[in-house]
Amino acid sequence: MDLPTPLALVLVIAGLWSLIVWPVFLKRVLKDPQARDANGAATRYMTTNLMMISTAMIFALATAVIGIRGLVG
Repeated sequence: MDLPTPLALVLVIAGLWSLIVWPVFLKRVLKDPQARDANGAATRYMTTNLMMISTAMIFALATAVIGIRGLVG
């Protein structure tokens, strides 16, 4: 892959940043009282955030991989 080094570094940093930040947010969502109803079942709040976080982490991983491949060549 032909990608300038500075751009590849930006992709790696952006991907790693997201992979670090989103799990912290997930922990907060899981502890939030809005995440479960009175019976302990997952609410729309939890489901929506889980979908958002999983999608963001997939994109983060793809971004980091593209950046690493750009650095490696």
